[in-house]
Amino acid sequence: MRLALFLLILTVSASAVLPELKVAADHRHLETADGKPFFLLGDTAWELFHRLTREEAELYLKNRAAKGFNTVLAVALAEYEFDQPNAYGEMPLESNDPTKPREAYFQHVDWIVNKAESLGLYTALLPTWGDKWNKKWGKGPEIFTPENAATYCEWLAKRYKDKPIIWILGGDRSVDNDAQRAIIRAMAAGLIKGDGGRHLITFHPKGGANSSDYWPDEPWLDFHMFQSGHAQRAKANYDMNAKNLALPALKPTLDGEPCYEDHPVRGLMKDKKPTEWFDDYDVRRAAWWSVLSSACGHVYGTHSIWQFHDLTMRKAQTDARTPWQQALDLPGAAQMGVMKNFIEDLDWTKLRRNDSFLLNSPSGTNPPMCAVATDGSFAVVYVPDAQTTSIAPDFGKLSFKPAEMEATSMDPATGKPMGHLSATAGVYLFGAASEWKDASGQVVGRTKDWVFLLRKKKP
Repeated sequence: MRLALFLLILTVSASAVLPELKVAADHRHLETADGKPFFLLGDTAWELFHRLTREEAELYLKNRAAKGFNTVLAVALAEYEFDQPNAYGEMPLESNDPTKPREAYFQHVDWIVNKAESLGLYTALLPTWGDKWNKKWGKGPEIFTPENAATYCEWLAKRYKDKPIIWILGGDRSVDNDAQRAIIRAMAAGLIKGDGGRHLITFHPKGGANSSDYWPDEPWLDFHMFQSGHAQRAKANYDMNAKNLALPALKPTLDGEPCYEDHPVRGLMKDKKPTEWFDDYDVRRAAWWSVLSSACGHVYGTHSIWQFHDLTMRKAQTDARTPWQQALDLPGAAQMGVMKNFIEDLDWTKLRRNDSFLLNSPSGTNPPMCAVATDGSFAVVYVPDAQTTSIAPDFGKLSFKPAEMEATSMDPATGKPMGHLSATAGVYLFGAASEWKDASGQVVGRTKDWVFLLRKKKP
């Protein structure tokens, strides 16, 4: 009996170990230590360590794992409630001294990191939010110097050396001067010294900015991250990817903070009050635009979840309006899983953005996004406007003839197949209805966008 129990515990422990991650040889995507492509699908949970009990954290983590996420982003030294204890009454530092982390606080962080791992989730861990080294518009206080930054990050990296961690420096701030630049470099050096360079490192910048704005060729930065942000509905995040992929020092890239679901559209506020909110279509479009423009993954966010807003216990930050437990099941989160499943069913590391693939591509601020495999074996087209019901591929970019093509389409909101494409003089007309009806004939949903997959028919 004891032997059986020991073997069961051993099996569970072994199955919980996630492989280390690294940058692939093509410098465009991430992969596991054994060379399997890793499509990073992250969820923003900035205040996870600080605000939630273990029971609440488990509820959140199980929900995200079930929806297909493989990474959660969280901050060790929180933004808004840094001056208040966590759910168990513990502060992270003695007297706000980064060289004196408090064991009881970080035992709670340990528990969450371990629980995430047991559910197949990597923790993308920010050592601190950016207002602790560049207060800017935040609460602060600024507590870091290059010396204590290196000490703190070395301690943190040693603690999580054997855990499935991705390090994220920055924290929604710009690097405005040499003193701040020295602090970030010291943090990176401390992390590498502490864990021997076993974990990937990136940088989370302020809204509308890109890690490459500050670190175009920094040796410690393994992949680029940008924040397309919350100012407008149709931010061209694909061009932020393009900037990174055109750098002489090629590194993978992704959108680390696109528009959050249920977040006010900042550019449309009146008298500092929200008038419109991002919905699942907005976050879905941002995801497909970015991934098909050669990102190595994508990060989703919900406005109430990053701060774990609770109507009775916690003050809402920046116009949060939905309890986080309810926001767990906003439709955009499940739609990220639809995208990930679709992408991972393909040899996706071959995909490259190709704006000229559609001969009839509409122009404007809501364009289709096309990606073609490097060997021409398949192509994916995302059409964000449901009024576009025909596509005209350039077969010169494919390795097969029109008569050999198998064309399928999908509703990216549901994952449902949307019918077939019929050919007329090289133009492929979409042949499915844009409405979904239940058994009684009632319309229960309307398609706003399409995804097309073009590939050679199987023999």
